[in-house]
Amino acid sequence: MPSRIRAVVTVLASLLSAAPAAAERLSWPARDPPAHPQRVVSLNLCADELVLRLADRDQIAAVTYLARDPRGSTVAAEASSIPWTRGLSEEIVALKPDLVIAGAFTTRTTVGMLRRVGFPVLELGVPTDFDGVRAQIRTVASALGQPDRGDAMVADFDARLSAAMPSSPTHLRTLVMRPNAFTVAPGSLGNAILQAAGLVNVAAEIGQDRLGQVPLEAAALADADLIVLDAAQPGSPSLADALLRHPVLAALARQGRTVSIPNRLWTCPGPQIADVVARLSQAARVRVAR
Repeated sequence: MPSRIRAVVTVLASLLSAAPAAAERLSWPARDPPAHPQRVVSLNLCADELVLRLADRDQIAAVTYLARDPRGSTVAAEASSIPWTRGLSEEIVALKPDLVIAGAFTTRTTVGMLRRVGFPVLELGVPTDFDGVRAQIRTVASALGQPDRGDAMVADFDARLSAAMPSSPTHLRTLVMRPNAFTVAPGSLGNAILQAAGLVNVAAEIGQDRLGQVPLEAAALADADLIVLDAAQPGSPSLADALLRHPVLAALARQGRTVSIPNRLWTCPGPQIADVVARLSQAARVRVAR
């Protein structure tokens, strides 16, 4: 066995053997976190956002590196002074958390290992409507021992959402075009956001591929009243964003038929989605007035 591979195997073996001992030493029963955990680690951006908004600072052992990036995070300022990880097993074990909060589709290897050795893990799903958002906020708040903060966040979200929703829906035919031509499907939280803003999602009628992408030709022929794009990030071009700078979409923008929304506002199912509803409602009013 090559020396490099042998070294990696040795490190992993030592971590896996040490983790059960650490768990036993601190009396961590599997899936049974303390009522008020004191060493919380979050393993994806959406968990980061809720933890940073709901927990006491001294409860948080670490968030992910993504929480500090203002391009995708709504809590970059709050995360600036918090330790971060890349979600690797050895990083999390070393922190000796008494609660780990993860997403359903991220860091699966790490989550699986943590469960096997007995660390308490709360996995967050992907809400498909506003009730799901409210339930997830309350679930995280309860797990952190901060249920009152969860109730307060939900109340604030509901107030902002009520203020953002139009009194008279415009029913403008709307298409969301994200990087790499991803759109929002019927039955998703993105679709619920469009409906709350008084808009009609045309993704269902024009069709998507199995990955949820819409070809540019289909988007152009859909003749949508409003196309929702990710706001451009100055100085950070990418192939994924190239489609959003296509001349077809540029022409629609000149006609006042596009609106740009910062990606960070609807990457995660948190209270900030009320801001998305507000921006879309305003864009619809402007479009109707043209």
